[in-house]
Amino acid sequence: QVHPVESGGNSVQAGESLSLSCVIDDTPRTGSGRCVAWFRQAPGKEREGIAAIHTSGQFIDAHDSVKGRFTIAQDNSKNTIYLQMTSLKPEDSAMYYCAARGTIAIPYCSAWESSHSYPYWGQGTQVTVSS
Repeated sequence: QVHPVESGGNSVQAGESLSLSCVIDDTPRTGSGRCVAWFRQAPGKEREGIAAIHTSGQFIDAHDSVKGRFTIAQDNSKNTIYLQMTSLKPEDSAMYYCAARGTIAIPYCSAWESSHSYPYWGQGTQVTVSS
């Protein structure tokens, strides 16, 4: 079992920055890695994929709506995936979730935006952006 744990959510003003962290309590064996993604869900809306990374570092992608503002990054020494958010807007307000897949040897995250492809989920961390 893999247990992602998110932190860093907060209430901020529009235009400010925030960094979320996701600690995953499992280290892939040498030669493999896992896809980890950030999702968000606002009240009354579907959960949407924000950004994903393969822990090998060879795959990174983000949704067009956040490119240029949000960055996904990792620190393998800490088993931590970050979501660095800048120029926050009120529409970015949501519960943010970290999700992980099982380990794979291929450093690619196909269909990373599909929430159904992630068996491991954190409890979420709330981000609220006021205008």
